[in-house]
Amino acid sequence: MWTNPDGLSWMEVLTDEDKVGCFVSLTPTWNESAYLADYVLPMGHGPERHDTHSYEQYDGQWLGFRQPVIRAARERLGETITDSREVNPGEVWEENEWWIELSWRIDPDGSLGIRQYHESRAHPGEKLSVDEYYGWMFENSVPGLPERAAQEGLSPLQFMRRYGAFEISKGVGAQYTFEVPASELADTNTTPQGRVYTSTAKPADPNLSPVASPEPDAQGRRPVGVDVDGVVRKGFPTPSGKLEFWSSTLAGWGWPEHAIPGYIKSHVHPDELAPDQMVLLSTFRLPTQIHTRSGNSKWLDELAHTNPVWVHPSDATRLGVEHTGDLLRVQTDIGYFVAKAWITEGIRPGVVACSHHMGRWRPTHQQGGGVGAVMATVDLQQVGDDWTMRRVKNVEPHETSDPDTMRIWWSDTGVHQNLTFPVHPDPISGMHCWHQAVRVVRASPDDRAGDIAVDTAKAREVYTQWMARTRPAGQVSPDGLRRPTWLMRPLKPSPDTFVIRDHR
Repeated sequence: MWTNPDGLSWMEVLTDEDKVGCFVSLTPTWNESAYLADYVLPMGHGPERHDTHSYEQYDGQWLGFRQPVIRAARERLGETITDSREVNPGEVWEENEWWIELSWRIDPDGSLGIRQYHESRAHPGEKLSVDEYYGWMFENSVPGLPERAAQEGLSPLQFMRRYGAFEISKGVGAQYTFEVPASELADTNTTPQGRVYTSTAKPADPNLSPVASPEPDAQGRRPVGVDVDGVVRKGFPTPSGKLEFWSSTLAGWGWPEHAIPGYIKSHVHPDELAPDQMVLLSTFRLPTQIHTRSGNSKWLDELAHTNPVWVHPSDATRLGVEHTGDLLRVQTDIGYFVAKAWITEGIRPGVVACSHHMGRWRPTHQQGGGVGAVMATVDLQQVGDDWTMRRVKNVEPHETSDPDTMRIWWSDTGVHQNLTFPVHPDPISGMHCWHQAVRVVRASPDDRAGDIAVDTAKAREVYTQWMARTRPAGQVSPDGLRRPTWLMRPLKPSPDTFVIRDHR
């Protein structure tokens, strides 16, 4: 409802029981979608759940291990905890336990073939525990961790619980230059372009990561590398094994004009804009705001709680906007939102920007709950496909168990601009194109900051127009498949799911 574009179409669907009979929201925070749910199941934040994580910070690999803080503390004090709800405030569950429990409830006797994936290996027939789940992972899928843990007389799980992180490697370098071992080069086939295939089995490696997987050759040999001056090197996970300047995939799948990198005029290119249109940077972010979809970072909320429209002084003069704080109406293809102007030299003429991840709201008939520091109360009305939203109550100091809520000094929490954006699926990738071609005008006399208007019928029209720009696989697929099979998929479907059944 809040994160995606065209949120009011989501509301139309989620409130139509013929389309969605039961909606369960698994969420760590109260939000606009949870308000529409039949059941809200509180899920844990980082300090309330187990989780592995890693980031690309340097030339190396490492694995981190989050733990529910209260559970870990009480277990160190000697208590036995079997369920995070026993210690987390508000019966907050972690997803691992939730999915295990759900699988057992759906398939209590195992006849559906679901429960087996959440059964204990150490104790067949019993429910998988979180300790066994992560213990097996750390013992079998993290190279070097079992040996390092043994040096301290610990199991891999105990090591990760104590230290929270483990470095797998460092100083790896450019992997595409690595020479392929001779043991992998039996019965090879080298194409005229230098792509090398081998019939040897891929060596087992516990350090698994999703990468692209180019197809084998006609004899079933797997791609192993690329011949560079007589040396077989690992290369890149592309069909050619090289960093492709010309993409055979784009050429073969109906986009030959983009097979070579080039500049593509997008929907917000000056040549595509009407004379009275401007570019709205809707993914712009205020410097003090972290990338969060929650309104629970209270000190950051104090620093950045509103999202005015940044506008260059020359555009402000043209629009008749004299002062920072004057209201602007930003008109999109399906509606508009009203926000305060921020007149600044920090934005390019012809471009406006409005920070995202702000403008939280709750309807007037849902006064309880919500995020009191950033969530305004609004009057939301629907007449057919036309929706309007008007703020009726700003945030204000209020009594809670947290004394800081009495220290709220601000009232403006910005505008939820995403509601006014139609869905723009990129014709090739399918990703949403967030930038908007908008018309910016002075607000009408009866406009208020935070006002929103949306026509969901128009949203569907715009979506259809964008979909018409695509080139469906049924028309351009070179081999009767829905998409190229070599592209990276973290969980790749079985090969038969790629087949277009009615392909001609």
